Amino acid sequence: MYQRLRQEMIVGGGDSSGSADSSSKNTAAISGLVIVGLLVWLGFANPWTLLFVVGLLVSVFLHEVGHYATAKWTGMKVTQFFMGFGPRLWSRTRGEVEWGVRALPLGAFVRIVGMNALDEVEPGDEDRAYRNKTFPRQFLVITAGSLMHFLLALAIFTGVYSTAGRYTDTGRVTVAFEPAAGSPAESAGLVVDDVITSIGDTPVESRDELVAAITSRNPGDRVEVEWRRDGVARRAEVELAANPSNPGVAFLGVATSSLDYVEQSAGASVAWAVRDSLSTIGNSMKGVVTALNPLNSIRALQSPDENLETRPTTVVGASQIGGQLGESEGLKGVLILLASVNVFVGVFNLFPLLPFDGGHAAIATYERLRSRGGKRYRADVNKMIPVTTVVLGLLGFLLFVGLYLDITNPL
Repeated sequence: MYQRLRQEMIVGGGDSSGSADSSSKNTAAISGLVIVGLLVWLGFANPWTLLFVVGLLVSVFLHEVGHYATAKWTGMKVTQFFMGFGPRLWSRTRGEVEWGVRALPLGAFVRIVGMNALDEVEPGDEDRAYRNKTFPRQFLVITAGSLMHFLLALAIFTGVYSTAGRYTDTGRVTVAFEPAAGSPAESAGLVVDDVITSIGDTPVESRDELVAAITSRNPGDRVEVEWRRDGVARRAEVELAANPSNPGVAFLGVATSSLDYVEQSAGASVAWAVRDSLSTIGNSMKGVVTALNPLNSIRALQSPDENLETRPTTVVGASQIGGQLGESEGLKGVLILLASVNVFVGVFNLFPLLPFDGGHAAIATYERLRSRGGKRYRADVNKMIPVTTVVLGLLGFLLFVGLYLDITNPL
C-alpha cells in the first residue's frame, strides 16, 4: 500500500514493472470490455452525452500531452504515458517510453523520472531528472497540463463564438414558449418566436424591461401590446390578469428571452473568449473551495435539492448536463460546457497539495525559495505523505457522494 501510494501519488507515475500476471490480465480484459460496453450503450442512449464524454477523454489526453511535450523539450526523461489507472489493458514501448491504456478511466499520467527525492533514478539519468532541472523548467512542466486545459477552453470558446455565436443579449424580447392557457398573451395571439417591442407606451428590449413594464401596472389594467412576426408589426389591447403565484402582481402569461447565440467577428470572438475564460477561472477558484468543502457534501446528502450549486458532482452529472444541452442547443451547447469544464479542471488541478500538479508546483516553489548560495534545498516529501493521504480520502469521499447524488438525484 505504501509503495503504491508513493509511486503513483508522490512520485507521479504508475507501476513500472514488466508484464502482469494472468489474474491481472483477466481483470484488465474484463474492465476493458465493461468500459467499451458502457460507451456503446451511452452512444445509443444519448449520442450527445457520448460526445461530451469523448471530449473529456480528449481533454485528459491533451493534459498529459502538455506534460510530455514540455518535459521532452526541457530535457527530462519520460518513461510512461498512460491513459487511465489500475491494471494495464494494453501497452507498447517505443524508445524509452511505455505507451498504454489502463482499466480505470479516472484520469491519466505521464511518468517523469526524478520528481522528488523519493524517486530513485538510474545514475546515468540524473542530468535528465525533473528534480535536477532549473525551477522555471520544473514549473513549466508541472503546470503544462493545466495550461493545456486553458488553451483548449480558449480555442473552443473562439471557435464556437466565430461560427455558432456567443450566447448574449440580442436587444430583442422573443417569445420562448407558447403562452399560458387562458392568459392575456394567448388572447392577444402571441406565438413562439414573436418579438415583443412594447407594452403600452414603454418600449422593451430585454426580458427585464418587459417584466418591469408589466409589473409596474396592476391586474385588470388594459394595455396595448405590440410585437413583430416575420417582420410584420402587430398589436392588440389586453387586460392584464393576476399572477397565479402572486395575485397582487400583474400577469401577461408568456415566457420570453432576450438572449440568443449571436455570431461574432474573428477579433471579437478572440476577445470574448479571453474575457469569458478569465471570468470562468475566477468562478472556478470559488468553485474549487466549494467542491472541497465536505460540509457541502454532508448538507447535499441531507437535502439533495436544497442548493444544487454547492452539491458535489462527478463526470456522470456533467455528462448528464452535456446530454441535455446537446438535445436543446446542439453541438455548440456541448462545446461551451466542455470549455467551462476544462477551465475548472485546470484550476482544480493547480490546488497546492499532492497529488495535484499544484502540489508538485508548490514543492518546486518552496525548494527554490529555500535554496541559498547556489546550493539547492531538497524538501522532505515524506512529510507530505500523511497530508496526501488525507487529501486522497477527501477526494474519495467527494467522489462517492457525487456519484450517489448524480445517480439517485440527477442534476
